[in-house]
Amino acid sequence: MELETSQVDNDVAGLMARLSLEEKVAQLVGLWAGARRGDNAAPMQDQLVSDALHVDEVAARGLGQFTRHWGTTPLPVAEGLAELARRQRALTDRTGIGAVVHEECLTGVLAWGATTYPTPLAWGATFEPAYAERLGRRIGADLRALGVHQGLGPVLDVVRDARWGRVEECIAEDPLLVGLVGASYVRGLEAEGRVATLKHFAGYSGSRAGRNHAPVSVGPRELADVYLPPFERAVRAGARSVMNSYADVDGVPAAASVSLLTEVLRDEWGFEGTVVADYFAIAFLEKTHGIAASAGEAAVLALAAGIDVELPTGSAYLEPLVEAVRDGRVDEALVDRALERVLRQKAELGLLGDAGESDGDATVDLDSKGNRALAREIATASVVLLQNDGILPLSAERMPRLAVVGPNADRFDAMFGCYSYVKHVLPHHAGTAPLIQAPTVAEALGAVWPGSVRTAPGCPVTGEDRSGFADAVAAAAEADAAVVVLGDDSGMFGRGTSGEGCDRADLSLPGVQAELLAAVLETDTPVVLVLITGRPYELGVEADRCAAVVQTFFPGQEGGPAIADVLVGAADPGGRLPVQLPRPGTPQPSGYLHARLGGPTDMSSADPTPRHPFGFGLAYTTFARGPLTVADADVPVDGFVELELSVRNTGDRDGTDVLQVYAGDPVAQVVRPVRQLVAFRRVRVAAGEDQRWSVRIPAAALAFTGVAGRRIVEPGRADFTFAADAADPGSTVAVEFTGRTTPVDRIADEPEWTRVG
Repeated sequence: MELETSQVDNDVAGLMARLSLEEKVAQLVGLWAGARRGDNAAPMQDQLVSDALHVDEVAARGLGQFTRHWGTTPLPVAEGLAELARRQRALTDRTGIGAVVHEECLTGVLAWGATTYPTPLAWGATFEPAYAERLGRRIGADLRALGVHQGLGPVLDVVRDARWGRVEECIAEDPLLVGLVGASYVRGLEAEGRVATLKHFAGYSGSRAGRNHAPVSVGPRELADVYLPPFERAVRAGARSVMNSYADVDGVPAAASVSLLTEVLRDEWGFEGTVVADYFAIAFLEKTHGIAASAGEAAVLALAAGIDVELPTGSAYLEPLVEAVRDGRVDEALVDRALERVLRQKAELGLLGDAGESDGDATVDLDSKGNRALAREIATASVVLLQNDGILPLSAERMPRLAVVGPNADRFDAMFGCYSYVKHVLPHHAGTAPLIQAPTVAEALGAVWPGSVRTAPGCPVTGEDRSGFADAVAAAAEADAAVVVLGDDSGMFGRGTSGEGCDRADLSLPGVQAELLAAVLETDTPVVLVLITGRPYELGVEADRCAAVVQTFFPGQEGGPAIADVLVGAADPGGRLPVQLPRPGTPQPSGYLHARLGGPTDMSSADPTPRHPFGFGLAYTTFARGPLTVADADVPVDGFVELELSVRNTGDRDGTDVLQVYAGDPVAQVVRPVRQLVAFRRVRVAAGEDQRWSVRIPAAALAFTGVAGRRIVEPGRADFTFAADAADPGSTVAVEFTGRTTPVDRIADEPEWTRVG
């Protein structure tokens, strides 16, 4: 290993010594060779992308990265690999250094015909990190087969305001759930030799009023205790790249933040990988943030802060940065610092030397049977049952005639989030087939239902068109049960109701969907409401009148069959809410992770109590959760809390439960949340079975940023609660942490679960 390290040192040092300044900065930029004005696949792409730059023009001086080779234009695998090999050869023949190829991988590889998995909010709803690791491995293997070295994921933003359009890309509103699921995805992707990219570092999801790119007004304590922990956990899981947030935190854009990109990320956490700019983020320092007067000034700020690679193109890090070095505004040593990181990572990836055709498999099946099986498994596990008067699972004997109505009932692209190929790329290539199958809810039910299935859209997702109400109402009136499928239509920058740049002023269902639901309810036919959304929406009196309510979050190409399986009882609903669901009028932003005065109080008439809390979900059976016990109620501040708990399936059907343990710190030196999730476990419990589990939780799980600004664990009482969800009283034990207030240098280890009976 020492010899290998020494060889890399020598190779990198040798390259750096022979490269000119222009060749050095070329290694610090990307090239979006296939991008076109008008695509709007990134913010302000119209104004900032260069149509003229071509790979052959940059080959002589080298290139850092190829931007979205697969996720820009529909490319058959063999054709795309051949072109990629040609581009790599053009670089290595002249410079001996290949380019990193990066691609989006949020819901699968962003490539034509690749499997589209559920969106990350659905990963969170499973409460099962193992799914994310398996998903990361599948996506990583497909990236490798396409010659892609770096995947732009996972998103580790903690949901703070449900109005934000990018909620669908997030995992949850809880830092532990985000961290454990996100770190598992990282382990899966990195196990396949692909570079995982953590985004968006940091604070992005706190954008004011849920508006994309808006300023973030959070204090250093909230930033450290809520936003940063998932990133630290994923860095320690082996992620080799980080992407900055677009937003400013207290006036300092992340792309220019020495504190975030160097002091926290590298000095405190020991990160040794590369930091890549989110698309056009360096240009935004001039264009939107107004902290630089030119592209050169923006480049100097970003480079000094710690951004190593400018993406998607080199608008700031090429000529403007060279000019800044030449006239003394920035030391060339900062260019060398970034260059060394880039070249070391390229050495890890085998890109120093002849890399022209070293990667890729033209025979790969991007939508393989194994991919689809995992997509189906995750989609099914993410379905959340919110209410049920006994109508579910549906019975063909009792109700042979079904109406399946609503704008998302029979619409192919209803299942997909904004970073799916169907929604992100194909809208710019009219008439191009998606190359994947994605049965709708109506089609999937029709395939398994022995009776009749009649469908009608009723209305579009958006707008005021009520002309289809009559058909939907007539279908429901003639049916024994009506499945009403409502929700979102994802898109980019205002072209959808959910997705990047598709923010909401409130959380009412888009368009006239609530009116459609009310009209169907007037038929007195029992209604099963199915929501396919990218965020939580307000549910009011119409939902109260439904016989059942099911929530899903853009479940991907296998979402239709997964929903149908749950509705007919071929599968059980085992999902839990990764974000709370508001009532009409719930003030925003709201979330479960609040202090005492953040909940309902006599001091305010605005009640933030949600309709359904974080962690909520029903099953087709019932569970009795036994008392929580603690092995030793006195625990050193650097020790472990050892708890034991039990769950019993009291019904006559097997089911899935999520064991949830919360903790509260009733007296602390700073204001603390009433409850925070400290451990969870998804379990399958047979009918009548009683399971006993122990869980070992480090005291550091309750660490927080103290008055002096350091992360600490302090002595005193802590309350641990085993509950069904964040609002359930559950069973509580008190633990006394003993010793002195102790600094904590790193994030707490994962809780350890053991079956004991």
